[in-house]
Amino acid sequence: MDKLSVIGVILALVALLIGSVLKGAGLSSLWSPAAFVIVICGTIASILLQTSLVTFKRAMKITKWVFKPPSQDRAAILARLVEWANTARKQGLLGLESQVAEQQDDFTKKGLQMVVDGIAPDSIRAVLETDMHHQSQGDLAAAKVFEGMGIYAPTLGIIGAVLGLIAVMKNLADPSKLGGGIAAAFTATIYGIGAANLFLLPMANKLKALINAQTEEREMIVEGLIAIAQGENPRNIESRLAGYVH
Repeated sequence: MDKLSVIGVILALVALLIGSVLKGAGLSSLWSPAAFVIVICGTIASILLQTSLVTFKRAMKITKWVFKPPSQDRAAILARLVEWANTARKQGLLGLESQVAEQQDDFTKKGLQMVVDGIAPDSIRAVLETDMHHQSQGDLAAAKVFEGMGIYAPTLGIIGAVLGLIAVMKNLADPSKLGGGIAAAFTATIYGIGAANLFLLPMANKLKALINAQTEEREMIVEGLIAIAQGENPRNIESRLAGYVH
């Protein structure tokens, strides 16, 4: 569990709710069904028009990474690569065959199988780098779904405010309705700006950082597997890959 994300969400809600109370607006002023429909539903509609179904599904799938990021233990990966290098040096590449089935990560499993099969290092690199590129591009596109929502939400908030002010203008003859009408109009702006800056844009940035870190981890795996395929000394492999850990 990413404790910082949990704390961030809690602090965002506290800042918004407690801030509203301290400013004298009260909690009830933050609830507006009309603003919710215009901003939230409008933002979702905008992103659906922009995004392909595959990318949108991927975005929904990786949302959990904000609170429960994929495991990234590079020290353990390095130790495993060095162990494989020692095994390959003592038993040959076929000595790693029993390790293939134990790998839960499909990328690592595919690369290790290619090493065991004796495929040329250049071919292994080409295949794995292509897979890595497509995976990272797909994940980054998914992260940009939240970035796009963060861009559209404030604009939808302004639209909601304008629509609210239009309704107020129609009731100028009744001064008793002006104050409440204007307050309700600006609630949409709060929804749009608050959703974008407290949740959507931070989520997008955290996901992009996690994806970049995952790509670096895969680069480390590629370099390690290529080195094993080339028969490099395990100590040299450990020294060369140590930079990824630190």
